[in-house]
Amino acid sequence: MTIDIQMPALSPTMESGTLAKWHVKVGDAVTSGDILCEIETDKATMEVETIDDGVVGKLLVADGTEEVPVGAVIAVLLEDGEDASAIDTSDISEASATTTPSPTPSAPVPSAPVEVKVEAVVEQPSQTQTTGRIKASPLAKRIAKDKGLDLSTIQGSGPNGRIIKADVEGTTPAQQPVTAPVQTIAPAEAQGDAPYEEVKLSNMRKTIAKRLTEAKQTVPHFYLTVEVELDKLLSLRKEINSQLEGAKISVNDFIIRASALGLKRVPNANVQYGGNVMRHYSRADISVAVATDGGLITPIIKGADVKGLKEISVEMKELAGKAKEGKLMPEEYQGGTFSISNLGMMGIKEFSAVINPPQGAILAVGAGTPQAVVKDGAIQSATVMCMTLSCDGRASDGAVGAELLGVIKGYLEEPLSMLL
Repeated sequence: MTIDIQMPALSPTMESGTLAKWHVKVGDAVTSGDILCEIETDKATMEVETIDDGVVGKLLVADGTEEVPVGAVIAVLLEDGEDASAIDTSDISEASATTTPSPTPSAPVPSAPVEVKVEAVVEQPSQTQTTGRIKASPLAKRIAKDKGLDLSTIQGSGPNGRIIKADVEGTTPAQQPVTAPVQTIAPAEAQGDAPYEEVKLSNMRKTIAKRLTEAKQTVPHFYLTVEVELDKLLSLRKEINSQLEGAKISVNDFIIRASALGLKRVPNANVQYGGNVMRHYSRADISVAVATDGGLITPIIKGADVKGLKEISVEMKELAGKAKEGKLMPEEYQGGTFSISNLGMMGIKEFSAVINPPQGAILAVGAGTPQAVVKDGAIQSATVMCMTLSCDGRASDGAVGAELLGVIKGYLEEPLSMLL
């Protein structure tokens, strides 16, 4: 029988993607491991491989087709001995994109989806699939229905985030979090007669716009700001780099290390709000904002609390390079327990960053500038940097945020303590 190839979910948030390019054509013989096509997601362009052997019988979505839904059939493989007449077009359903229709016939929805192997290891959603289906045991569903519970608001503790009996037994409707609906703001119409050009949004920019809107509407932000004297750090950095060959340590590498160590010392800050639960992380995975042509992406330094400055520096440079080339794998940018956004190198003195849900905080770092400070009753010059911590008020309070910011400040002002 024929084999249907579906648009894969390459990330937990992916609902649709752009079929950027086919690497095969009708009539080509393929074997397991061969690259079929390139899929553009909101973060990167990734290659999709087949795990089956066969002959390409039909390509149902054209190169460049946008907003192809996850699960839509994009191609059909013929098994040994089959020809194109084996493809049952009567079962073909709509597979073309909503914005750019495919000139090819629409695609069938298979009764048994074929597994599509992706080059990267993709993290799966903890509870709700990209199709919107809630993963819950039949007993949990029945209990939830009897108690009037909304399963979409319950965090599952079973395998792969599956909701089980224990998750719903002790929950009442009054205990369920009330989530404010996200209001959709209609795009503004052009005003006036100033000439302009409309540039179509990339998938990345669409996702950034959606997530930032949701974050500001649903996450209660509060902000804490401190000033940090950098003279000791700059002196130590200069000394370290004078002894290094090749890669040099940046100020941002010190900030990553200090933040990771701070999260270990203030574990109540290394958390994420999860509705009925609070997730406490034992590892400091630091997401670092990197500017690309398409927008910001946050590659992750995993376990930064146990990595030295040189290791962080090498890894960060590698991830930043891959980010700018659009070659990050999902596991390199999905997750993270804390974020850093540094605009100091662009001359920005102070700013506040938007939290990247479900993370509980993000640190905004400004430029270090010479300033007059008072020490021992005398006015002196010092290089001062401003840092602002944005916190999710549901995950932590002001005291916890202030403690974390104070610890990070202490590490940066006494950088030798980070090397011990």
